[in-house]
Amino acid sequence: MRSRVQQLRAWLRRNGLSPKGKLAFITWYLFALDLLLLAIQKVADFFRSSFGKSLGGWIIFLSLFVIVFFGMLAGRWLSSRLLWRLRNRLIVTYIFVGIIPLTLLITLAIGGFYLSAGQFATFIVTSRLDSELKSLEASNLVIAHRLSAELATGGKSEALRYGNPNAWGRSQVCAWLDNKLLLNNSAAQLSPVPPGYPSAQPAQVVRDQGNFFLRSVATVVIKDGKLTVVSSRQLDQRRLLGLATDLGQVTWYVRDARNGTRYPINSVGEIPPPQRTLDSEVRFPADISVVNWTDGSVSSSASISVQTRLSTLYEHLFAALGELAASIKFLLLVGTIALGVFVAIAIYIGTGLTRSVTGAVAQLYEATTHVNRGDFSHRIAITSNDQIAALASSFNLMTESIEKLILEQKEKHRLENEIIIAQEVQAQLFPRHISQLPSLEVYGFCRPARSVSGDYYDFLTIGSEKLILAVGDVSGKGISAALLMATIHSAVRAYSMEGIPILRQAQAVGAGPALVAKYDPTLPGAEVSPGTLLSLLNHQLYHSTPMEKYATLFLATYDGEDRKLTFANAGHLPPMLLGENGSIRRLKDGGTVVGLFDDISYDEGSVQLRPGDIFLAYSDGVTEPENDFGEFGEPRLIELVQENRDLPLHRITEIVTAAVDDWIGSAEQPDDVTLVLARAR
Repeated sequence: MRSRVQQLRAWLRRNGLSPKGKLAFITWYLFALDLLLLAIQKVADFFRSSFGKSLGGWIIFLSLFVIVFFGMLAGRWLSSRLLWRLRNRLIVTYIFVGIIPLTLLITLAIGGFYLSAGQFATFIVTSRLDSELKSLEASNLVIAHRLSAELATGGKSEALRYGNPNAWGRSQVCAWLDNKLLLNNSAAQLSPVPPGYPSAQPAQVVRDQGNFFLRSVATVVIKDGKLTVVSSRQLDQRRLLGLATDLGQVTWYVRDARNGTRYPINSVGEIPPPQRTLDSEVRFPADISVVNWTDGSVSSSASISVQTRLSTLYEHLFAALGELAASIKFLLLVGTIALGVFVAIAIYIGTGLTRSVTGAVAQLYEATTHVNRGDFSHRIAITSNDQIAALASSFNLMTESIEKLILEQKEKHRLENEIIIAQEVQAQLFPRHISQLPSLEVYGFCRPARSVSGDYYDFLTIGSEKLILAVGDVSGKGISAALLMATIHSAVRAYSMEGIPILRQAQAVGAGPALVAKYDPTLPGAEVSPGTLLSLLNHQLYHSTPMEKYATLFLATYDGEDRKLTFANAGHLPPMLLGENGSIRRLKDGGTVVGLFDDISYDEGSVQLRPGDIFLAYSDGVTEPENDFGEFGEPRLIELVQENRDLPLHRITEIVTAAVDDWIGSAEQPDDVTLVLARAR
């Protein structure tokens, strides 16, 4: 149990949650007291004591304080985590100073502009609808007074009933004297005015038998009774089209009384085409008050939606702004005031954060002036626990470490000089003056990936018609690979030229049967075959280098009299013989790498060189560099050499290495680049 408590404390300290400071201790104390009172209340309720009820108010009171205090602690904890990095502080500063005000401004502008445009679009449609209603109301009053005058002068109701049905224009007119129908110029029989319909009601949108009408009711009292005249105009597509004239698309929606959803029943007009790039579409609905004809109740069971363009609204607005201008001005004024308040708050917060950063930078600048004068005793006062404080602490430690850094710089300079010397020594190992044979011209190139290279190539001329050619790649890079490369270089030259003493030495050091069986002590060094040289070199490297060190090596001897190339390949990338007719032969005969296993024999192969044939050997630094399109690859290398086979060998090498550099691009050269070319004459 004790170990678990200690683990909990360690976890709290590691995550910055352990109580530190008076506020944290007070908060945890109140939280523990709140839990204690809650437990006492539960125990009292279990024993049905009235004491538990009296604790309810105290528990709620303490809980509120605990929540507030924990909120403050959480704010401090988040602040210490999020604002510890200087970069985060600057980001927060920029957000409060620039991004938040700009976002609020853009949001307010877009929202206010869209709402104003939508309200104006619906205002145009509803104004046209109101004009229709007022026109209907006026014509209905005229009809009512004309009928009442005709009846007052002695006209009979039978004559009125069969009057001209087109006398009242496009309106559907019905007239009743008390409850007796006098006139009906519509095909449908209207029901009488419902009892609940107010007599002084102006023209309204009415729903009757599932259809919508513009309807006006007028009542006139005469000596024979009460004359009621009802004029109706159906709200059909033709009338909606009149509302949508020069505006856009107008859709009439009906609200389902069961679930409140809206569904369209009529849609007329077309959305105008955009006049410019930012001529966006505006869509806005408006509820319409509808009177139910059966009982006279009023509801918002219908709505009208307008879809138009900003350019169309501009035309109508410039024609007649109306009262909408005052509403827009008021909304913009309120939005501007709110935006100003937010901007002021953001500037205040951003300024405070900026000062905390600039103050620390000023202290660092003052400290650097002391260091510049050679005063390393100056220390920056640390008063906070954030990244700025960590930076100040690092600066203080830096002044103590300057002398160590100077010593390390001197040591680094000495090592660089030694590397330069090693580079110069290695450059001497590569053949500088190559003696060409009458029947074969050769050329080699090596460019290290670092200061020194682990790749190796060499040419040894024996007389006027014989040449030993070597190409290799040592595992690893840097100084260790360069040292092993120098060892291989010396051994190949020694074994190739010293002959019999070297063979006897191989027997003395305990060479295996596969190696000793190949030696003929009567042969001079120049006549030792490539396979024999590889076996002897493998034996020496195996016993004189670490286990993880090895090398790939290709050895070949060329005899100019019979134009024959005899070779053995110890794990190196197979060189190729490129014929003038496009043929390609890979020189694979040999065995595994040298230096990894003891007592290894290597097979030999031979090939006849015809005039114009090109011998091509390379390291993996030529074919394995990668970019987004993959590796440089052997096919691309072959294609470059074949296309430029008639050029001088050094020019072919320049073309290949330039292509490899272009393939790598700006990236670092991944491996040593070695290329060996030979061409039969």
